[in-house]
Amino acid sequence: MSPKVLAITVLLFVVGCIVLDQSPVRAGETSPAPGYKVLDPIRHGNLTVFPVVAAKTYPTSEFLTLDEGLRSGEVIVTEAGSVQGLIRRHGTPPIHDGAQVNRLVLVNNSKRPLLLLAGEIVSGGKQDRVIGKDRIVPAESDPIDLSVFCVEHGRWVASSEHFGASEAMYGKAVGAPVPNAPPPMALMVQPSVRARAMADKNQQEVWDEVSKQKAAMTAGVAPSAPAASRAEIMGVTSYAKVNENEDVRKYVDSVAKPMEQSYQSLIHQLRDRNAVGVVVAVNGRIIWADIFASTDLLSKYWPKLVRSYASEAVVTRAKEMEATTKQADAFLADMEGRRELIESEPGIYRHTEITGDNFKAFSLTSLLPKTGFELHVAKMAE
Repeated sequence: MSPKVLAITVLLFVVGCIVLDQSPVRAGETSPAPGYKVLDPIRHGNLTVFPVVAAKTYPTSEFLTLDEGLRSGEVIVTEAGSVQGLIRRHGTPPIHDGAQVNRLVLVNNSKRPLLLLAGEIVSGGKQDRVIGKDRIVPAESDPIDLSVFCVEHGRWVASSEHFGASEAMYGKAVGAPVPNAPPPMALMVQPSVRARAMADKNQQEVWDEVSKQKAAMTAGVAPSAPAASRAEIMGVTSYAKVNENEDVRKYVDSVAKPMEQSYQSLIHQLRDRNAVGVVVAVNGRIIWADIFASTDLLSKYWPKLVRSYASEAVVTRAKEMEATTKQADAFLADMEGRRELIESEPGIYRHTEITGDNFKAFSLTSLLPKTGFELHVAKMAE
């Protein structure tokens, strides 16, 4: 081959690589659609859940969940102004003069990396807060700044030094323990509130959505709840406290319990087929998807996720046509977008936000040693 022909060949190869690199952006490095299969739905009332199975799953046992960390005491969440008493190990910890609405401090004293999901509520401190984005906190961490949004407009008085889980997630009415109740779990806000924190990233939008959903929940329980219970719901400012109300819990349970049991059973049946997530529809409209790296991780989050979906369903009353498996599959498969925003903590995680036509998707990829896979993908319809 002559030098001239060789030079042209190399140039064409380089140009071809550049063109290939200009393909549409996707959540993470590749579209999560290949290798996933959407199964026939489970329906209860106006809530529809489509199970999702994967061609491949990944080992996730090393990751600690927020619930596990709070229960063991290995994870401490506190107001920014209380950081001075926490353990320091490496480098310089964050320093604050006082508490801030959109900032908490977290320490992971565990020997395992901590997985946090956007939408999880920590209750206590001066106000209940919701975590604003998925992230990984390394094992035995220094105190880190945790970006959060308040879901309790009005209170700014400490109820406790540290934050914990909500009683709404473990069947315990205020002051009345329930025998054989499961261990406490951090409440997950419903998709409409979760979207305001994840996509809008706007505190006022979060407060407005919480107020809207509290009013809708009050109206929903009104026909059967006594006046004192309705007054209690309207009298509290906390999203978590509303969900701890006995009548609200029963109202949500009417949808959540049958769905939780049906899909929990299905998860066990589909363990060999790698059940990893769900596509969610309310009133025949697909609104959300949550996909995990493993069946075990899905199983850990399922009880709180299904309650969040049910909370959305019970306050959305209009009935439309039923969503189909084909529609759910198309929703999950479409990850091409117009804009991509990547935040990364080298060697720990990469968080990717992708904006497409009428949707936003969020991908959390672990960059810890021996990982390099997506731990969680969330997608919302807009």
